[in-house]
Amino acid sequence: MRISVYSPAGEVVDQIEISDHIFSVPFNEGVVHQAMVQQQANARQGTASTKTRGEVTGSGRKLYRQKHTGLSRAGSLRSPLRRKGGVVFGPKPRSYRQDMPKKMRQLALRCVLSAKVKDEELKVLAELKFEEPKTKKMVEVLQALGVDSSALVITPESEENIIKSARNLPGIKTMPANLLNVLDILSYKMLLMTVSAVRKVEQLWGEKSTQEVKHAPV
Repeated sequence: MRISVYSPAGEVVDQIEISDHIFSVPFNEGVVHQAMVQQQANARQGTASTKTRGEVTGSGRKLYRQKHTGLSRAGSLRSPLRRKGGVVFGPKPRSYRQDMPKKMRQLALRCVLSAKVKDEELKVLAELKFEEPKTKKMVEVLQALGVDSSALVITPESEENIIKSARNLPGIKTMPANLLNVLDILSYKMLLMTVSAVRKVEQLWGEKSTQEVKHAPV
């Protein structure tokens, strides 16, 4: 598959071949959904905690005598029925972590990348480098590329000047290619990648890497 390459000024300057193994994969909704749920579940801390009636501070003596008060037969100050009492079936610290086979995670990533290409929401830049952090320059690049909504900017490595230039822009996020993930791709409308970032993605999740995993010694 061939795709156009843009300059930071928004002009088409070249065309490059991109891997069909990554950017031309049929969309598998079930795998993508499972990958998204797994990523969201693994991001949960699971630290929510409440106290049961046995853990609440308070006296264990009977509040008042059993009969002749006209009140309910209350036996404990720590009852869930009372203010500041224990919580029934409340949350306790737990792990929400989910496991997913590596090949399925890679397939989900290739599916969402292919969907971006199919929907014409992927734009490849010849290069994206700033000599110094300048939010104004980043805005100019986004406008030149016709980005009028949220966008995910992918560079081959972590670029400090790019990060600082984009961090104050609402709806814009930057990340290196090796941290690319399903949830972020689905969360942003446009996907901007440099040519070097595309090659990095092909190196990490291309057909060659899949074969290496397949034939790796046990």
